[in-house]
Amino acid sequence: MQLTQFKVMTFDVVGTLIDFESGVLNAVRTLGGEKAAKASDDEIFEPYKRGRDKFYGRSSFAMKDVYLSLADELGFKNDEATAEAFQLAVLRWPAFADSVEALARLRKNFRLVAMTNADRTAFSAYSDTLGNPFHDSVTCDEAGCAKPNPQFFAFNKGRQSAFGFKQSEILHVAQSQHHDIGVARELGYTTCWIERRQGQNGFGGTPVPKVVTKPDFHFSTLKQLADAVDAELAAGVKTAA
Repeated sequence: MQLTQFKVMTFDVVGTLIDFESGVLNAVRTLGGEKAAKASDDEIFEPYKRGRDKFYGRSSFAMKDVYLSLADELGFKNDEATAEAFQLAVLRWPAFADSVEALARLRKNFRLVAMTNADRTAFSAYSDTLGNPFHDSVTCDEAGCAKPNPQFFAFNKGRQSAFGFKQSEILHVAQSQHHDIGVARELGYTTCWIERRQGQNGFGGTPVPKVVTKPDFHFSTLKQLADAVDAELAAGVKTAA
C-alpha cells in the first residue's frame, strides 16, 4: 500500500494539527493563579477532560464552563473574567511546529478535508492559524454529532461522494485513537496515526481508548507523513525515467 494511491486526506484538527495540549496547559497556568502555575500536566488534564465531558457543547462558547469546572475542582482562580479569558485562549491554540509547512506540501497532491469536533467558529480560527490549507471541511455543528460517533464519518462520506470521491480513495489522518483511529478502522477506512505523544506517558488531554488500534500508516509528526509522500513521488519519477 502506498500513500500516493489516495486522492483525499481527511484530517482531525485539534490534537493532530493544532497543539491543544500546550494551549490548555499554558492558559491554565497563566490565568489560574499561583497554584495553577505549579500544577503538573496530569493534574490539569484529568479535570479538564472531566469538565469537557460535562460541558460538551460547541467549543467556541462551552470552554469557559470547562475552565470553571476545572478551577473549582483544583482550587484555581475561578472568576467569570478568568473563564472568559480561557475561552478566548481556546481560539488561539497554536499549530504544531510542522503543521503549516507539511499541509502546504500535502495540498499539492491531495484534496485536504478537515473533520473536526470543533464548531465552525473555532475551526475558522484554527484554519487561519494553519494557513487555510483545506479544500473542504466538516465541523460538529454541521454534522450534528461529534467523533467518535460513526455518523460524523457517514456525513463526510456522503459529502465527499458528492464531489466524486469514494471511501477507498480517502486516507484518514489523526492523532486520537479514541476519537478517530479506532472508529475509522471499524468503518473500513485506511488510517494514518500521527502519534504526537510518542515517547510520553499516557494520553494527555485525550480520552484513553479502550484498545490501541494498529493503523495502516504510523508517524510521530505530520512532517514525516509529508516526507514519506515526497519520497514515494520521487521514487515514481525515477522509475518512470
